[in-house]
Amino acid sequence: MAPSRRPIVFLSDFGLSNEWVGISHAVLARIAPDSRVVDLSHLIPPLDVAAGASLLADSLRYLPEDAIVLAVVDPNVGKDRNVAVEADGLVFIGPDNGLLAPSLRELGGGTKAVEITSDDVIVQPVSDMFQARDILCPAAAHVSAGLALDQLGNEIDLNGLAGLELPEPETEPGKIRCEVVEFNRFGNVKLNVRETHLVAAGIQNNPDLAVEAVSGQTRARRGITYADFESGECGVLFDPRGWLMVVRGNPASALEGLGLAVGDPVWLSGPPSHAEMESD
Repeated sequence: MAPSRRPIVFLSDFGLSNEWVGISHAVLARIAPDSRVVDLSHLIPPLDVAAGASLLADSLRYLPEDAIVLAVVDPNVGKDRNVAVEADGLVFIGPDNGLLAPSLRELGGGTKAVEITSDDVIVQPVSDMFQARDILCPAAAHVSAGLALDQLGNEIDLNGLAGLELPEPETEPGKIRCEVVEFNRFGNVKLNVRETHLVAAGIQNNPDLAVEAVSGQTRARRGITYADFESGECGVLFDPRGWLMVVRGNPASALEGLGLAVGDPVWLSGPPSHAEMESD
């Protein structure tokens, strides 16, 4: 019986309008043709390491327990070292630029890390501009097929791996200062706010929230699903990853309606809930 291959979960900002994802798959298939590849996303905003790191960390609980995580969002391609890191049964392979840091932190830290330098793994000649094809994909495929991390290159200090802190909102009674971290193709705006932040501000039970941006403000009704809002109505709800989103009832776009962009500050406010005030 042939040895089982570890699944490869592939994340990148490559997009789908060129050959990069296809070529990466081809390299994986040449080395490990029996390995299953799961495309987590290839539509991370271009060069947005924080967005890729956030999506990857939010997805950890759904990944196969023995997965090889191939993550490529690399604004400094050719300059950052390429690494493989073991953590809680998973192996993360990607550039050492902070992309892997939130996931490793979520898992309690890595247990071993190596720099990918082995001539037996790397496909020559190496392109300075497409190292996913020549270094990262071959490494992921070889590990999937059973190669030990030690055979990828020399071990490196886990404490020397690049870190990345995702932006946290500021909370005070009745108010949250947050920022736009992402928007999707439907014009829904994701904020760096979770339920715990609403609780910290004492506005978790408010039926609606004031949403204020530099470009304008509106009142947004709380909802659970997109169908809760009339066409053009502004609302807020939590997405499947647990982040608060500002939406407008289909087919309207919250992004266009509020004139927002990634990185813009947003203020959420509402009077503290009655339960919160009574507890004081």
